[in-house]
Amino acid sequence: MPVPVPQQRAVPAAEASNGTDLTLLVIEDDPAGTFSVPELSAATGARVRIRAARNLTEAGRLLTDDVDCILLDLALPSGDRSAEADKLATLQHVLRIAPRHAVLALTAEDDAELAAEAVRVGAQDYLFRGELDGRLLSRAIRYAVERKRADVTQHKLTESRLRAQENARLERGLLPTPLLDGSDLRFAARYRPGRSRALLGGDFYDTVRTPDGTVHAMIGDVCGHGPDEAALGVELRIAWRALTLAGLCGDELLSTLQQVLEHERESEEIFATLCTVDIAPDGRRAGLCLAGHPAPLIARQGRAAHLLPYEDGGPALGLLPRARWPRRQVELGGSWSLMMYTDGLIEGRVGNGTQRLGQDGMVAMINRQLAEGLAGEDLLDAAVTHVRELNGGELTDDVAVLLLDRDQDTARDTARHRAQNGGRGRSIPRPRPGQVSPAGVQRPPL
Repeated sequence: MPVPVPQQRAVPAAEASNGTDLTLLVIEDDPAGTFSVPELSAATGARVRIRAARNLTEAGRLLTDDVDCILLDLALPSGDRSAEADKLATLQHVLRIAPRHAVLALTAEDDAELAAEAVRVGAQDYLFRGELDGRLLSRAIRYAVERKRADVTQHKLTESRLRAQENARLERGLLPTPLLDGSDLRFAARYRPGRSRALLGGDFYDTVRTPDGTVHAMIGDVCGHGPDEAALGVELRIAWRALTLAGLCGDELLSTLQQVLEHERESEEIFATLCTVDIAPDGRRAGLCLAGHPAPLIARQGRAAHLLPYEDGGPALGLLPRARWPRRQVELGGSWSLMMYTDGLIEGRVGNGTQRLGQDGMVAMINRQLAEGLAGEDLLDAAVTHVRELNGGELTDDVAVLLLDRDQDTARDTARHRAQNGGRGRSIPRPRPGQVSPAGVQRPPL
């Protein structure tokens, strides 16, 4: 039997939720009209608007976005004969039509088990008719509203975390894995996107070995730092790998990449710099193409590191419609280290002024680190760390650096091993989750 809500007592200001107005929708079948919520505003210290509905049809009409809380009588018939055996059918219906609203379940005292089940299903709290008073109802409404807000916030945070995890999985899948099976070259790379909490930026790189034994390496930089630039960088990297494996090289390859860029970019202002190197099967010479990109650095035994020639470079991709990119032949020698990089490594500040590290500063830094005996991944780690320290903190631009090393003695051993195994060379194993890949990129477990 419905019990009227008694006269309300005053509620302390701390319990009044700063007097914020609320709207309560009461869904209760009360033929005698005895159920009411008298002077609830006096108990909360704020105006509480009451809407009453005797069935779910009326409730659907009265349920609007400005309703903060729903007080539902669990004894209310659901109107669905097939669901009458389920005592929570009415509550489940309300939860479906009001997913963003706080819900209080109203039931008899001897139905504690049903009340607890209502909370498990989705209600924010429950109230017993026989114990209902104004103070209890006032607090229950406030707490239910805040609990629902907390639930919604937690749900959004969970969705955001899941989206971030999925994005991370996708980005990890787009990171390059060098294809160097059979090569005697050692490979290392470091990559730091300028965007916060991102794995990919506008910088991109790749390395593949074609069936004739030539090792092709590439590094590039799409202007800008957002997700669109990162996506364009991935497209250019994948296109470069496909074109390289198809046999294209030099000007023909870069001209085709420019067509890809022009087709995929969002505006004509977008361009990309690129550096490609194709190293002959004997490892002693290479072809170099520059498209508006900084020249690689080479270090040989007994000689200071220096930049490869860059006078014959062409423009960045996307700037001139009929540009050409000459391929320059360079001698590498027997043992050497070749470092390719993006401008994020050289455009960091030196101290608090406006001075930039620049290519000359980078060459001097690398020579100091080589003199300390650093090589491979240790060299790249030291270089990136030192550049950050000079900058006084994280670099705002994307940074990509890759290093190819050839040791003449190791090359002879590899050639001997290949001859003894019918021409099959050593292969670079694919890393297990959590290991550092041959590209030097940490790949967490998926």
